[in-house]
Amino acid sequence: MYVFKHAFELKNYLSSARQAGKSIGFVPTMGALHDGHLQLIAQARQHTDLVVCSIFVNPTQFNDPKDYEKYPSTIAQDTEKLVAAGNNVLFLPAVAEMYPEGLASTSQYDFGYLETLLEGSYRPGHFQGVGRVMHKLLKMIMPHQVFMGQKDFQQCMIVKRLLEITGLPAQLVISPTTREASGLAMSSRNMRLSAEERQTATLIYQVLTYITQHRSDIDYAPVVAEATRRLVAGGFVPDYVAIADAATLLPITGAIPGKQVALIAAKLGEVRLIDNVVY
Repeated sequence: MYVFKHAFELKNYLSSARQAGKSIGFVPTMGALHDGHLQLIAQARQHTDLVVCSIFVNPTQFNDPKDYEKYPSTIAQDTEKLVAAGNNVLFLPAVAEMYPEGLASTSQYDFGYLETLLEGSYRPGHFQGVGRVMHKLLKMIMPHQVFMGQKDFQQCMIVKRLLEITGLPAQLVISPTTREASGLAMSSRNMRLSAEERQTATLIYQVLTYITQHRSDIDYAPVVAEATRRLVAGGFVPDYVAIADAATLLPITGAIPGKQVALIAAKLGEVRLIDNVVY
């Protein structure tokens, strides 16, 4: 596996690969890799000739500086996992490499209502930071396909919109959320949970399952209220429990034709967890 820390070296290598007719798959991550990330690597290997994984904890998408500081960093272990998974290229840039112009920005991406609800409401500016770093990475790598997990449902929609805005030719491939046997969605943030909290965290998936069991209800308000009650009773502090149209992420109040998505964001101790189920 090749490891690059500078964009110009990465671009040169990928340019040669492109000229040789190789298709490029890209898996963007912030490190602390788990089996969910490795499944994205495996999927990228199946569909493209050369797989690039980036590890970069992006400061511009964190609203809370303490959250940024506490984000787990396991570069040595991550590198070993990527080698074992057959990843071809690791891009490991420093903050100065990604933001030579500094962290302040006057540029804005038109994500419309997508950045005003759910995660956007609780983390103002978060998706502008996501858009900014993803735009940079996509221009550096110029992949044919980008592989992301459904757990970050709203972020996937933001990246899809970013591709539309910028006209970059990459295709977004969204993979199902990878879960532990307990149903807990795999997440880098799970590393910060105690053993007891990790067991408690399984309640999120149980509550999402409860919501899907009421998909035919005419009125979703009681379902959301009960789901919220169960989370609070289990020790969570919910930011939101929402049911939305899976195609638009716009909120819905009752059963509709087509796919729906139930989404939860809640704090357990100091750790904020998100999850969703499409049904």
